[in-house]
Amino acid sequence: SKTRPRRPCDSCRKRKSRCEIAEGASSCVLCQFHYQPCTFVENPRPRKRKIPIVSEDEDVRKDTSTEASRVSQISPGAAFPRHDATAISEISSRSVIRQAPPVENYADLKGPSLLKKTLGLQNHRHSRYVGSSSEYEHSLLELDAFNDRDEIPAGVASLRKVSLHDTFILAPDAGTQNHGDEITELDAIETLVAPHGHALITLYFRIVHPSFPILHKKVYLEKYQRTHREFSPPLLAAVYILALQWWSFSDLALLPKPDVPRLEKLGLKTISDVTCRPKLSTIQAGLLLLQRFEGDSWALVTKLVGLGQDLGLQLDCTRWRIPSWERGLRKRLAWALFMQDKWSALVHGRPSHILADDWAVKHVTESDFPENAADEDDEDGSTEVEKGRILFSQMIGLTEILSDILSSFYTIRAEEETRNNAHQGVRWILEKAKPIQIRLKEWFAQLPDCLKMENLKMRKLSSTGYLHLAYYTAEITLHRRIVRLLAHESDPSLVSICRAAAKARLISAMDFVQGLRAEHLQSFWYSASRYCFALIGTFVSLLWVTSTNKEEADFYKNKLEEYRWILRLSSKSAPFLERAISTLATSTGVL
Repeated sequence: SKTRPRRPCDSCRKRKSRCEIAEGASSCVLCQFHYQPCTFVENPRPRKRKIPIVSEDEDVRKDTSTEASRVSQISPGAAFPRHDATAISEISSRSVIRQAPPVENYADLKGPSLLKKTLGLQNHRHSRYVGSSSEYEHSLLELDAFNDRDEIPAGVASLRKVSLHDTFILAPDAGTQNHGDEITELDAIETLVAPHGHALITLYFRIVHPSFPILHKKVYLEKYQRTHREFSPPLLAAVYILALQWWSFSDLALLPKPDVPRLEKLGLKTISDVTCRPKLSTIQAGLLLLQRFEGDSWALVTKLVGLGQDLGLQLDCTRWRIPSWERGLRKRLAWALFMQDKWSALVHGRPSHILADDWAVKHVTESDFPENAADEDDEDGSTEVEKGRILFSQMIGLTEILSDILSSFYTIRAEEETRNNAHQGVRWILEKAKPIQIRLKEWFAQLPDCLKMENLKMRKLSSTGYLHLAYYTAEITLHRRIVRLLAHESDPSLVSICRAAAKARLISAMDFVQGLRAEHLQSFWYSASRYCFALIGTFVSLLWVTSTNKEEADFYKNKLEEYRWILRLSSKSAPFLERAISTLATSTGVL
């Protein structure tokens, strides 16, 4: 006869995990692993009622069937039940993956789907924007040749008009480089993580996605519900690679970890293959691969900017005839690409590829983010969705200021201007820097309370650290240019004022790093953060080498050693800081 299941402990109930107590033990396996008391005090939480979500796609709105409701409410645990550690251990020996064929054309899907009218995420075709100086004459495209249709044939390809002035050419994927290998590559990627694929995707959307929302969660889950073979190989690999950085934050912690180097090898190989058939998923994959601990690559950033322009990400898509969810996704992706270009230009000391004259993307609004607080995961170690949305939006604003710093002080022309005016001292550059300095102060003063460093929730990770670190980096980048010119300034009082201001910025930045808590250090950090941590030490070395007396030089020498010590201590909670320590050792070793 069947017996009633034993009641789970309080911690397992919160995690929604299976509660296993070994024979003769007083605590369950997970409570022992996390070194916490195993209690049975709290009452069960009331079940959350699912709020029906009306799809944005016209076809889905018309379909009121049970199937429509089911697909539009896909959640991480709906189609694939969470496995506890014991069950996963039993399955892992088999490593069976699904063999279902991918959907060839989303327009032919039966039942509702967000993907039916997509422009940038089709499975069998890729799109390229038709520029005004291309072989296609825009005056002809603006004639009524489309006859109220969105798409007309053009040889083996098609022309799709998304607005009065914007047209794309859609070409088949078949015949492009290594297209025939995609199923094999996708199966290889899925096999490497099997049977943990769904658990890793859940982990990714719990921790990474809220602070870096460049995917559409429901679209991703809709695809994965059918088969992993519907993805672009580098995107599937990239999601798994990032999720694996938080392996210990899931019920998988006690199990052997999948082979990350092999996953990375597959991800980097396939991102090169798919660039000849660019889609929004290509940009998503590239941006995620750049967020890895060792993912820094100026060449990849350059390639992604070019592919983004192929896809029309530099344009205003507000009124395009595409699904509204895709308009929001395009805006988020465009600004993520903008940020990657500007911060990578700073990191590598290279010219930015995105220019203001060729950028028409509107700022993101709340409606461009499909998830809200109701979609938040209650499990320990998750990231807050609403805070992540605001953080992403604020990072865009800060990056716009950084862009002006780079164009005003760090372009080839700006460097030449600095050399030509060096004999005038520092006053002229202070005047030039003043408006940007005011914008930085206003940006920081207007930060919402939820993004303050001390605003933390119990058992929640917080990525606000990368935003504040980026702010101090922008401040330091501005002051570096001023400090370098002080050697040509004849007014001692002005030199003293400028160096005092630089010192104040440095002390604030060091205090910020020293004050980071585990909730910050173990969360998602933006790709430029490793450089930003190292830059603070580089700024110390600049102030040291330009010191006006021995006492000041000794002060900054001690500050550099102090900062290295802070980084070493923090790196125990955040392994990515090892890269910052290594970079700092190389850049300041000459001192």
